[in-house]
Amino acid sequence: MNKDKRSFSVIMPVCDQAVELEQNLPTFLTQEYEPGYEVIVVDENSTDNTEDVLKLLKQDYPHLYSTFLPKPHMQTLRRKNALNIGSKAAKNEWIIIAKINRAPSTNDLLKAINDIFDDYAAITLGYIEKKGVRLQPFATVDEAANRITKTERKLTKVVARDARVSYWWGRYDFIILPKKNLIDMLQYFEQKVSSFKLLFMRLGILNDSIWRRGSTTLLVTT
Repeated sequence: MNKDKRSFSVIMPVCDQAVELEQNLPTFLTQEYEPGYEVIVVDENSTDNTEDVLKLLKQDYPHLYSTFLPKPHMQTLRRKNALNIGSKAAKNEWIIIAKINRAPSTNDLLKAINDIFDDYAAITLGYIEKKGVRLQPFATVDEAANRITKTERKLTKVVARDARVSYWWGRYDFIILPKKNLIDMLQYFEQKVSSFKLLFMRLGILNDSIWRRGSTTLLVTT
């Protein structure tokens, strides 16, 4: 695809994150990217004032859209269903799955990503680091399976992690992929992973990260 014509759909599932939306969403919405992009927020039935915040932001940003996760899906594979809904609303071929609490540090990040993006990658994982953003492309979705399974597994509690070592342990901040590959990726979401399997996955990811570092690209943004 001609990079001058590549448009992105940024999909962002949220739940009770009105404060983060108010603080960080404008950063996603003010990217200077000429081919154009849209931001789709999927509300997982928030109980705070998420809806009000989104209504207010839509007045200033016409490329912001929102949808919601139906209540029957709330307790079953919430994130997977939310991304499915978001992808159906997406107008563009390329999708970026982002997290509202990991906002871009500059307003030209989309342009920088597009300039060096590997069109032949089936999926690309992005890591927000101290010096910028690291992109890690994979030829197939299966090659990224361990990282996706570990990061998106079902958790009994949320633990804060050190972002400075996220790449080494495969803890990505966003995902870029063609819309056609989304279903293949979602099969690795919200799986139950035993402690024994998780240990071997972590060791495998660390070893693979060492060998793959040369194939990654660091976009210096700070």
